Parts: sequence; structure tokens; C-alpha cells
Amino acid sequence: MATQQENREELDERARLGETVVPGGTGGKSLEAQEHLAQGRSRGGQTRKQQLGSEGYHEMGTKGGQTRKEQMGREGYQEMGRKGGLSTMDKSGGERAAEEGIEIDESKFRND
Repeated sequence: MATQQENREELDERARLGETVVPGGTGGKSLEAQEHLAQGRSRGGQTRKQQLGSEGYHEMGTKGGQTRKEQMGREGYQEMGRKGGLSTMDKSGGERAAEEGIEIDESKFRND
């Protein structure tokens, strides 16, 4: 069984190859960098929620979703939701769709 240090070394190597190994750590070039990014992003969201209050924070998210839907159009937004709904902790929606032969029409992801 791998020790915790060996596991961290493996995750660090995967991160250096460009894989996101920490949820919220997208863009980090090492395990440590991804951990710091994820922690900062989480803290940023919590701070904003405290500033706006729970209702204000919820409203901000709703308005963001509505804006994105307007940008992409109804069909594109639905298609994006299908793709997102296929994602798991270890695979993106695109990866799962490809593996399972589910067609996602990304041409519907228009940006006006």
C-alpha cells in the first residue's frame, strides 16, 4: 500500500503534467499550487457570501446563470447542462460522453 508521501508525489507528478488533481485547483502547475488555488478560491467565495448575505449570493448565481443562458441560447445552455451532468469526480462530462457514445453538440455552445 502506498504511503501518504508516495501518493502526494504521484499527484504532484500528474499536476506537473497538466492534470488537475485537486478540485478547484485548475491552472496550478504542482500539487501544492493547486491546493493553494483551491483554498483561495473557496475562501473568496465564502467572503463574497458573507458580504452579500445568503440571499444576495444566491441571486448573484442565478443572474449569472441567466446571463450565460442568454449568451449561449436555450439549446446551447441545455446541451452544456447535459455535458456537465455526465461529469464525475474523476472524469469530465466530455470524457464520459465520448466513452459512452453520447453525442454532445458543442456547435450549440454559441457566443453572441
